[in-house]
Amino acid sequence: MIGAIMKFLFNKKFLLVIGLLVAAYFSYRLLIPEKKVDFSADVKPILNKKCITCHGGVKAKAGFSLLFREDALAKTESGKPAIIPGDPDASELIHRITNHDPEERMPYKHEPLSKQEISIFKRWIKQGAKWGDHWAYLPVKKTEVPDVNDNPNGWIKNDVDKFIYAKLYDEKLKPSVQADKPTLLRRASLDLIGMYPSASVAQQYLKSNDDKAYEVLVDSLMASPHFGERWASLWLDLSRYADTKGYESDGGREIWKYRDWLIKSFNEDKPYDRFLTEQIAGDLLPNPTDAQYIATAFSRNSMTNDEGGTDNEEFRTAAVMDRVSTTWESLMGTTFSCVQCHSHPYDPFRHDEYYKFMAFFNNTRDEDIPSEYPLLREYNDSMKQKLETVINWVKEHSSDANAKKFSLFLRTWEPSINSTTADSMTNAVIAGKNYALAIRNHSIARLKKIDLQNVNLLIWNFYSEKKGGVLKLHLDSPEGPVFATINIKGVDHWRKESIEFPEQQGVHDVFLTYENPTLPKNSEDFAITFDWFSFMQQLPGKGIPGYEENKKIFWGLVNANVPTTPVMVENPAWMWRKTHVFERGNRKTLGEEVEPAVPNSLSFAMPANAPKNRLGLAMWLTDKKNPLVSRTMVNRLWEQLFGMGIAETLEDMGTQGIPPTHKELLDHLAWQLMNDHQWSIKKLLKELVMSATYRQDSKLTDELKEKDAANKFYARGPRVRLSAEQLRDQHLCISGEISTKMYGPGVMPWQPEGIWLSPYNGARWQNSNGEDQYRRAVYTYWKRTSAYPSMITFDGVQRVLCTARRVRTNTPLQALVTLNDSVYLDMARHFAYRMKKEAGANVNDQISKGYELMLYKPLPAAKLKVFVDLYNEALNEFKGDADKTCKMIGVNNEHTDAPTAAMVVVANAMMNLDEVVMKN
Repeated sequence: MIGAIMKFLFNKKFLLVIGLLVAAYFSYRLLIPEKKVDFSADVKPILNKKCITCHGGVKAKAGFSLLFREDALAKTESGKPAIIPGDPDASELIHRITNHDPEERMPYKHEPLSKQEISIFKRWIKQGAKWGDHWAYLPVKKTEVPDVNDNPNGWIKNDVDKFIYAKLYDEKLKPSVQADKPTLLRRASLDLIGMYPSASVAQQYLKSNDDKAYEVLVDSLMASPHFGERWASLWLDLSRYADTKGYESDGGREIWKYRDWLIKSFNEDKPYDRFLTEQIAGDLLPNPTDAQYIATAFSRNSMTNDEGGTDNEEFRTAAVMDRVSTTWESLMGTTFSCVQCHSHPYDPFRHDEYYKFMAFFNNTRDEDIPSEYPLLREYNDSMKQKLETVINWVKEHSSDANAKKFSLFLRTWEPSINSTTADSMTNAVIAGKNYALAIRNHSIARLKKIDLQNVNLLIWNFYSEKKGGVLKLHLDSPEGPVFATINIKGVDHWRKESIEFPEQQGVHDVFLTYENPTLPKNSEDFAITFDWFSFMQQLPGKGIPGYEENKKIFWGLVNANVPTTPVMVENPAWMWRKTHVFERGNRKTLGEEVEPAVPNSLSFAMPANAPKNRLGLAMWLTDKKNPLVSRTMVNRLWEQLFGMGIAETLEDMGTQGIPPTHKELLDHLAWQLMNDHQWSIKKLLKELVMSATYRQDSKLTDELKEKDAANKFYARGPRVRLSAEQLRDQHLCISGEISTKMYGPGVMPWQPEGIWLSPYNGARWQNSNGEDQYRRAVYTYWKRTSAYPSMITFDGVQRVLCTARRVRTNTPLQALVTLNDSVYLDMARHFAYRMKKEAGANVNDQISKGYELMLYKPLPAAKLKVFVDLYNEALNEFKGDADKTCKMIGVNNEHTDAPTAAMVVVANAMMNLDEVVMKN
């Protein structure tokens, strides 16, 4: 039997057939090319998970780094490359990942790669070890809209729906029906204006049978001045806006005009590219307006540490780095701060590129001092006319360039001339980075070679710790003629002094002496310090008719006490700083000097004519070739409406971020924002809220719970808890007490004593009165070290740093706030009175009316019974307890009203319903 089988197997015909089959197989393999490996989709995830920890931006063990292709193909410490494109068998990488010796195999002392992962590497190297760019770093291209033939019941309203429906079809899911009108009214209102609409707008929509009623509602909401308030709230987190400076002293800061600028910009639908340009470089635009200067407070929102004894340069540098991180995280959805210490472990950014980018911000004039210079000086209309008069005088009698210098100085205190240098003599102190100059009692300081012709002395932030004494300025020697004298008047006295002295000729050394008879001679524990000590150009045109009048106007403007806002101003050329790489992120260890530049991997978007300053940076950000800016904004707007971004990690669209669920839709909308909508935020928002996707019912079915509980495929409408601001503003609307007053300094709604502890300045929370206590959340005074507690409980942020995404949480504290916080109890009282006023004496009618005021729909009978039972239970309790009754309704013992107290309990419970604290 065995012999017969062997004879058959070695039969020539059989062997021929086998040979032909083998040949056919290999011919087939040659004709059908091997599946191409996608670096970004197939290789990069393995590198990030298994390899990059030891062979990336932080470490490059054995001289091998996988961060960039040129590094990966370079020679390692062995003298040979680890990857040889086209030859996996000769590549050391393959040898190491397939080695069975635990001391040789990679990853070292970790789980070996799977057979599939090894196969991917082999095929990738065989195919040339091509690198690939991450999707987010490629330019936005026009995306083809899916051709959807199946449109059940006319569900699709616009192109957004075509993308969504195509994905639902692939996932074997069906979209939900449209939500009812009351639900859409509340949803769209909370999303677009962050509060309830006026009664007339609401009723017009609810009662209309016109097919266009919903669009009319959307248009009216977008035209509301409250639109800007709602969207400014979003931007305050990104710009880390606060009414205080931060750090442990956390003193106050007058920067609220930036918040008002945001509101106005969103209301007027300022194109997003212009919106960003003014915030990044408004001061560098031709003839910048006050509003454009104020826009630059986006960067000035960084914290300032004016605690005594701190190194001013250290915290100035910290502020500059904060601006770098904020720009990337808020505007480009990218983590960049780790590049401060090393090349990015996962994304294509090298260590030195961080400092090249930082150089864009390193030549701004602001300093870490109590005055927070520079400050935009905001003149009233009369003073603006005087300013224009002076500038026209300078232009007529000097030059346009000189007129710009004078304008800049009078508007921001930027010096027109500052040629001082200082040498220490005797016991003077030249404080270098901390001060322009400091001088001790009975000491001398010298300012060398000052051209005194046609200049005035300007001292900025002159500080004296002790009372009394005289500061004198002498020409040519300590005994030379005294041309300026300053009497020290107070203790702890910061002030600016502008001194006009008799015209001098030529270049002189200027000597300063200080004498205070109340202090010991050569006292070591006291010095007068100056943040600036400069000489300012005098007004031109001396001797010409009109000079004296203009000179008087000029000095009136110089010394005017006007409101100010911290803004950005670029250093003049003679004050430009050098920017160096900080080795391992340590500012004390300087590496090579660098010039302003964007990362090489994204340099393709830099316009050829862009200057190497913040204006050039803004041009790069808003260029349509920039791959990140439009995608980031689209993703953020989507998250605000649907509760989750198309790419969930708003703060990180890089290779470590969560990939987008609908990448083609994200790119389609990003293209539209830049091109079809010409950077209009309102047009983009309208397209989103007009979609059938947005209008769906939010009910979670058993099928959706099983297949897509997180609603990543959007087979139902959004259902998320309201933000801290939306919650407060909605409850104010329900109570009937909301103030529609806009703009102005931050207000202080009720807060118990003792929340603030301000040992440095004794600042206290002063509860606002009248309508100010009922103003919208966007106007609440924001102290970084003690932000408003009820909003923090609902995931508001301290705004110490940029926050690109609030992660929603659920804690018992949230229920404690809305049920017990005095602010919410006060709203419940007003709501109870409103129900009684609008529904009459019948309790059932009052409760039903209250529910309708909250949700625009009738109260189901079952819920009505629950609330009536609660009312009766509370009523019985209050009838027997006058003190408790008075506390509930907030009046003294002379007026007890048990029915009202019981209705307050009901109002409070109703305002805590799930459907009220959620957006359905």
